[in-house]
Amino acid sequence: MNAKEMNPQVDVYLNRAVKWREEMKELRKLLLGCLLTEELKWGKPCYSFKGKNIAIIQGFKQYCALLFFKGALLKDPDHILVKTGVNTQVGRQIRFTTPAEIINISSILKAYIDEAVEVEKSGLKVIVEQQPKPIPEELKKKFDDDLSFKTAFEALTPGRQRAYIFHFSAPKQSKTKEIRIEKCMPKILAGKGLMD
Repeated sequence: MNAKEMNPQVDVYLNRAVKWREEMKELRKLLLGCLLTEELKWGKPCYSFKGKNIAIIQGFKQYCALLFFKGALLKDPDHILVKTGVNTQVGRQIRFTTPAEIINISSILKAYIDEAVEVEKSGLKVIVEQQPKPIPEELKKKFDDDLSFKTAFEALTPGRQRAYIFHFSAPKQSKTKEIRIEKCMPKILAGKGLMD
C-alpha cells in the first residue's frame, strides 16, 4: 500500500475505531491494492474510481461490511452478497466478523471489486423499481393539520420521501405510526432524510 494513496482522514477514522478496526484495515488494504481513490464520505471510508463510488466500509454492532454501491449488478458467483434491507434495490454488502474471513477470501473480494469497477466503467445503471407505497392515513392527517410540515415533506428528495413512508408504514398499529411521525417531524422540517 502506497502512502500517497492513503487518505489521512481515513487514518484518523481507523485509529478512533473501537470495533472492527482490524477488519477495516484489511478491507482498506485490499481496496487500495485495487487502485481506488480513498475518501471519507458519510463518515466512513469510501472508495471510488474516477469520481464514481465503488464501495464503502461500514461497521455495525454484529459485523463489519463492505458495501458495493451497485452491488445488484454484480454476478455474485460465490453467493456472498447480502441485501442491506428488505427495500434495498441497489447496494449489496459482504459481511465479516474476523480479519481471517477477509484474508481467506481476499482473491474473491478482489474479483468482486474489479467487477464493480468494470460495471462503473461500462456506465451500467441499476433500474430501480418505483414501488410507490401509499401514504399512511396518519401521515395524511398530519399534513392536513400542519401545512408547513406537508410543504417540508414535499420538498424532500423522492428517495427521502420513500424512506420516511416505508418507516411510517411499517408498524401495524396506528398509534405507533403516529409516534414515528412525531419523532421524525423535526428532521423533516429541517430538510433531512431519515438516516441523516
